[in-house]
Amino acid sequence: METVILAVHVVLAIALVGLVMIQQGKGAEAGASFGGGASQTVFGSTGSTSFLGQVTAIIATLFFVTSLALAFYASQQAKSSSQSADTGIVTEQAQKEAVGGLPALEDDSAIPADSDVPAER
Repeated sequence: METVILAVHVVLAIALVGLVMIQQGKGAEAGASFGGGASQTVFGSTGSTSFLGQVTAIIATLFFVTSLALAFYASQQAKSSSQSADTGIVTEQAQKEAVGGLPALEDDSAIPADSDVPAER
């Protein structure tokens, strides 16, 4: 579920950047008072927001919701990892990495016989 939300979040971010980039700036609306920009608004010449502005607001809202959902999932993962650390549950991989900071090899067969690395640890 988290992967799906993350994918939607990335698509919304790209769409939001694209929509903001194709919109006209405030200086371009100077001709709208003389009737030049009436065709770009949803509600005609008396409308308050252009169609692209409304779509941008909707996508920004969805982006905000996906951000909150990802933050929720991250907090749940942090709680579950802190609970497992508090109860003393340590995985086998964590035990192996605790020795020397590197994962240990299962056996010495992974080291080629003709290498310069000694087989003894």
